[in-house]
Amino acid sequence: MFMVRSAAISDIPALEAMASGSTPGVHTLPRTRATIEAAVERSVASFAAHPERPHAESYLFVLESPDGESLAGTAAVAATAGSSGAFFAFRNDILSQVSRDLGISHNVRALSLCSDLTSHSQLSGFYLRNRRTAGAEAALLSRARLLFAALSPQRFSDRFFASMPGVTDEEGRSPFWDALGRKFFQMDFLQAERMIEGARNRTVIVELMPPYPVYVPLLSPDAQAVLGQVHAEGDLAFRVLAREGFEPDEYVDIFDGGPVLRARRTALRSFSRSMSRTVVEDTGRAGRTRRDAYLVAPVREHDFRAVVVECASPRLSEHIGLPPEAMRRLDVLRGDTVLCVKL
Repeated sequence: MFMVRSAAISDIPALEAMASGSTPGVHTLPRTRATIEAAVERSVASFAAHPERPHAESYLFVLESPDGESLAGTAAVAATAGSSGAFFAFRNDILSQVSRDLGISHNVRALSLCSDLTSHSQLSGFYLRNRRTAGAEAALLSRARLLFAALSPQRFSDRFFASMPGVTDEEGRSPFWDALGRKFFQMDFLQAERMIEGARNRTVIVELMPPYPVYVPLLSPDAQAVLGQVHAEGDLAFRVLAREGFEPDEYVDIFDGGPVLRARRTALRSFSRSMSRTVVEDTGRAGRTRRDAYLVAPVREHDFRAVVVECASPRLSEHIGLPPEAMRRLDVLRGDTVLCVKL
C-alpha cells in the first residue's frame, strides 16, 4: 500500500537521488543538496505553522513505497505563488484589429508578460519514479496535496494553478524558448532554467523579458506548434489534474510555452466531493458489497498521511470501513475521523 506523507528531514538523501534522475527542464524539483535541504526545512516549518491565511508557506509531500523504506515520488504545493515576489507568466490574449477604410477585421494572438497568478496557490514538483507503470499511486500523489488543502482551507487561496512542462527535445532544446526567450537571455533553455532554478518570480525575468506584447504569428512555426502543448513526461500529471477539475486557459509558461492549468477550489473534486467520516475496521466480511477506490486522510494538520483504499461507499453512511493495513499506515483507530474522496 503506497502512502503519501509530509516530507521529513530524513528524506533528504532519497530526494537528492530522485532529483538526479529526473529530466532537467521538465520536472521542477530542487536540484542541489542545499536547495533540497532548504525546501524540506521550509516544508517542515510550514506544516508546523498555524497560519490564518495563506502567505509564504510551502508544503512538500513524498510518496512512500509499500515497503515503507523507499520513496517513489514527490509533489509540492505553495500557499501563494511568488510569495517572495510576483509570479510571472504569459497571458495569451486575443487582440481584435479593425480597419474600416479597408473593410478588414481579424483577431490575432499576443503574449503579454503578467503577474496575474501571484495570489493563487501553486501545485508543483510532481515527480513519479515509475511514471510509465504507475497506477492509482499517481492520483494519490497528485491529489493528496489537495486533500490536505481541503483539510486546512485557511492555508490556501481559493484559486489553484499548475504549470505543465512544455515541449522540449531529447537534448533539452525548447522551440518556444529558441524563438523568444533565447533572444533576450542570450543562453540555452537549460542554462536559463539552471540560472533561476525553475522559479518564475525572479526580477531578472522582468529585466530581460520583453515588456510589450509579442504577436504569436511572428514566432517561428515550430514555436507556434508547441505553444500550450504538454511534454510527454507531463502527460500523466496533466490527466490526473484534468480529472480533478483543472482546465487550461489563457496562460502559458514564459520559458517553454507549456500550458497553465487553473481551477477555483469549488470546482475541485477534493474540495467539493470530499466527505468526513468516522473510521470502523473493515474485517472483509462484507461479502459481495461493491467496493470503490477512495483517497483517505486523517483529519489532522500535523503528521499528514493519505492512502488509497478499496472499500464500500461511505456516501450514505457516517462511517468508512478501513482494513487494518490502511489504519496502520494512516495511524488511526476506530472512532477517529478521516476525510475521504472517491479516486
